[in-house]
Amino acid sequence: MQDDLRDLVATGCRVLGSEGHGDLIWGHVSARDPEGRGTWMKAATWGFEEVTRDDVVLLTRDGSVIAGSGRRHAEFPIHTEILAARPDVGSVVHTHAPHAVALAATGSPLLPISHEGTLFTPPEVPRFEETGDLILTAELGARVAATLGDQRALFLVNHGIVATGRDVPTAVLGAILLERACRTQLLAVGAASTLAASDDDEALRKRDHCYNDALLEQAWDYLVRRLPGDSGSAGRRPGRRPFRRRNVRT
Repeated sequence: MQDDLRDLVATGCRVLGSEGHGDLIWGHVSARDPEGRGTWMKAATWGFEEVTRDDVVLLTRDGSVIAGSGRRHAEFPIHTEILAARPDVGSVVHTHAPHAVALAATGSPLLPISHEGTLFTPPEVPRFEETGDLILTAELGARVAATLGDQRALFLVNHGIVATGRDVPTAVLGAILLERACRTQLLAVGAASTLAASDDDEALRKRDHCYNDALLEQAWDYLVRRLPGDSGSAGRRPGRRPFRRRNVRT
């Protein structure tokens, strides 16, 4: 189980790298330890696309590394404090997704002008504006968690994004789809001053139609299939982990 979860975190990192979320060695993916020991998290000094099982460490809430080798990221409180505040969340992603950073800096809310946008709004995506600097303390991490509330994702204004999910695939897909939604909105703003967006009722219907559990599982499997090679999974197909299916036609 431990190695499977480390594989899953590593696979999530490589998927994010392949989807344009890399920022040299910065950005991270984490997962709640099922035995309650802490948080499995990508180690520092590695880019998303090169992370393997061996680059995932287990942290306590105060940042002590108790399993795995390597240094922890300085911004571990983003992950540990959100996981402490949200028992429904099993995984946290933080990246410096460029279009999301750009859109958040404009002060404009994310609008449901694309399928991707409907996954996040309504309600409006929360914005953490207390600082654009790194989240280095438990106190700041707790305030990020409070700003996130019960929502799926958050803009760290002038910094990056946070995306959450019940497991690694859901959180990683959240980060990818949020960045795509922001990119589409920036393209639209560049072409016109008035934007057409779904109303709340339509946006919520689209959320269920486009991003139900079965379709998210299929999207995750597709992203994993696209990864070059299989270096992080010790010879097994990386990252496959069942979603809780619902009875939907796809």
